[in-house]
Amino acid sequence: MRRAFLFALSFALCAAGADAPRRIVSLSPDLTEMLYGVGAFHRVVGVSNYETYPPEAAKLPHLGQLHNPDFEKLTALRPDLVVINNAQAPFLEDTLKELGLRVLKTSNRSITEVLASMIAIGHATGNDSEAARLVAATRDALDRVARKTAGLSKPRVVLIVNRTPGTLRDLSTATEGSFLAELVEIAGGQIVAPPAQSGYRKLGKEDLLAINPDIILDFIHGPQSRFAGDPVEAWREMPELKAVRGHGIHGVNEDFVPHASQRIVQTAALFAKLIHPEIE
Repeated sequence: MRRAFLFALSFALCAAGADAPRRIVSLSPDLTEMLYGVGAFHRVVGVSNYETYPPEAAKLPHLGQLHNPDFEKLTALRPDLVVINNAQAPFLEDTLKELGLRVLKTSNRSITEVLASMIAIGHATGNDSEAARLVAATRDALDRVARKTAGLSKPRVVLIVNRTPGTLRDLSTATEGSFLAELVEIAGGQIVAPPAQSGYRKLGKEDLLAINPDIILDFIHGPQSRFAGDPVEAWREMPELKAVRGHGIHGVNEDFVPHASQRIVQTAALFAKLIHPEIE
């Protein structure tokens, strides 16, 4: 709790003393979802091209790519707060500040940081009590999933977050230090990819053979994307893998999975169902 508080305090300092914003631009889906979760979505006037939740986000002006929004369109919306995450900051923060815009920068690498970002967004929007309730509800729901899987065996899991469509080339996986890896652990699995400082790393076929996981969760980025299709098909070229032999390849195409917001609760529940189908 102390780490979470310190994160939240550092994020909120940039908003301290400012009036509650009336026109908010959110440049990442996870942030839009948190703005909705703290009750500030009705003040959002623009989003990135990737928002799917809440459904009302589809009606808002879409401002472009995560790292390359349309700044002219953005400034025309006259926002009094622009919310970005740390991954976007190197590409956006300086330009936004040069434009005279108030910026809230959050971080979402770990679950602790996700919860702290909720607090920071709540503070910046004047929705502190709603943010506190959102954090408590999210934490409680994750604890419920963890209790369901406590005491069960911990299958060895690899979570693929990217690959070349239709092939096993350019594999990227979540590692220790990412919120996705933490969700796998909560769901009763054991992430076995070698750690990486960023929480994500490239993985070759040789690495996979050495790891030989029991389960592979393969994020295929939604049914309409270029990653769509039968996830098992590509893995048939590695029949020696335990996960392939044991029918442990699971495609994951739910839109909430990559989003580090309160929807991590849904991701944890989904992972638990795939890793431990024996639980209710």
